[in-house]
Amino acid sequence: MLADNLQQVQAKIAEALQLRKDKDLVTGDSVTLVAVTKNHPPEIITDIEALGIANVGENRVQEAKHKQEALGKHGYWHLIGHLQTNKARQAVALFDLIESIDSEHLLAAVDKEAARIGKVQDILLQLNIAHEEQKSGLEKEDYLALLPKLDEYKNVHVRGLMVIAQKCDDIEETRPVFAAGYRAFVRLQKQRPDIDLLSMGMSHDYQIAIEEGANIVRVGTALFGERDYSLKF
Repeated sequence: MLADNLQQVQAKIAEALQLRKDKDLVTGDSVTLVAVTKNHPPEIITDIEALGIANVGENRVQEAKHKQEALGKHGYWHLIGHLQTNKARQAVALFDLIESIDSEHLLAAVDKEAARIGKVQDILLQLNIAHEEQKSGLEKEDYLALLPKLDEYKNVHVRGLMVIAQKCDDIEETRPVFAAGYRAFVRLQKQRPDIDLLSMGMSHDYQIAIEEGANIVRVGTALFGERDYSLKF
């Protein structure tokens, strides 16, 4: 079942990459698939790694801690959910890439905790392009105000941007959000040449995100089925 689901997702990724091949996008011609294991048992990580997927995504620090304690830390771990500043110390210890930096206050907290253990933490800045109140992310004015300050934080390495589109009945309505995310990425890369990651798209919209320039997609349900909210971590 999982192998079949993965094959279907990979086929759709390849199809989306084919559709964008003539656009000559700065995000390149390949996509990293992050397997989002939120509300699935730890052994699902072992199963997906056995199929060749090394990138694991978790929404919550506590759940990632539980799973790493159960399995050991294998692969490359992405934090994709909202991070509270009081969890910054644990997040820096657990994750290779924190995708959800949504304020300067949080950036400063992550930088402080990374410095404490002698780590340079890879991060993405999360943008709230869809302007949804229930979603985290930097609004445009806060993002632009933060950019000149990034080099003040010596123990974080900004790798790029993360974008979440709105949920909608017509999936095509997400396209302008992803296109705007790509334009923001291009502008940021011109300022900071080491910028290389644009994380956009989840199970319901990752194909459009890829067509518009994503080089990371975060897929859970399409791989593992519905989440089991009875699981306690």
